[in-house]
Amino acid sequence: MSDLAIPAEIKYSVDHEWVKVDGNSATIGITAFAQDQLGDIVYVELPPIGKEFKVKDEFGVVESVKSVSSLFCPVAGKVTAINEGLNGSPELVNASPYEKAWMIKVEIANPAELAGLLSAEEYKKLTEGK
Repeated sequence: MSDLAIPAEIKYSVDHEWVKVDGNSATIGITAFAQDQLGDIVYVELPPIGKEFKVKDEFGVVESVKSVSSLFCPVAGKVTAINEGLNGSPELVNASPYEKAWMIKVEIANPAELAGLLSAEEYKKLTEGK
């Protein structure tokens, strides 16, 4: 799996979500490893703007030709934006997991929770172990 991108500037969860922090905002999506394991993505279900989540709460669902997988919020916060583009083009998750296929943006409730996320190096070790 070392051929799949793991950008160094973002954080990762053990559930294969990525988190890009910008001030008090976190952009969240699923990793290249996760989309590769799922196969061709055919549907993405995202929460409404304004919904609040705790760490590990399910915030949505990704459906592929192989399976349906829950999405888990890596940090607590309130949803400030969702990627409407995934409604009509769920295949963006496969094509561009870190750029065009971000899923939600949240206002971070507790910045200390970011310390519980993995670095790119730690995430690489996690995925190579599977």
